[in-house]
Amino acid sequence: MPQVTVQYPAALAAGFDRRGFALAVHAAASDLISSALRGFKTRFLILDETIVGDGNPNHHMIHAIVDILPGRSEELKTQLGELVLGLLETHLTIPSAFSVQVTTEIRELHSYHQLALP
Repeated sequence: MPQVTVQYPAALAAGFDRRGFALAVHAAASDLISSALRGFKTRFLILDETIVGDGNPNHHMIHAIVDILPGRSEELKTQLGELVLGLLETHLTIPSAFSVQVTTEIRELHSYHQLALP
């Protein structure tokens, strides 16, 4: 059930191994939060425009949101956030002129419905 949404600017697309990141998150987080691997879903959203700090065009951001069902401890959610940050770092190749802020947010879904079609 976990759903991962990653927002990133087009300027970082070429150096972002999105498939590798998604597969790594699915495998590692599945074990960490005891959720079935087949239930993980990840989507990537390219941001048309981001402005970081003073607006320098070489300053960028990537933000990952992980939605999970309630019931995990704060410690486990912290571990999940750190896991996602680490995997983002290892799946990004950042041009030397760029500065990138990488953030994550772990959220609980209190109302979730799913329909699996053939």
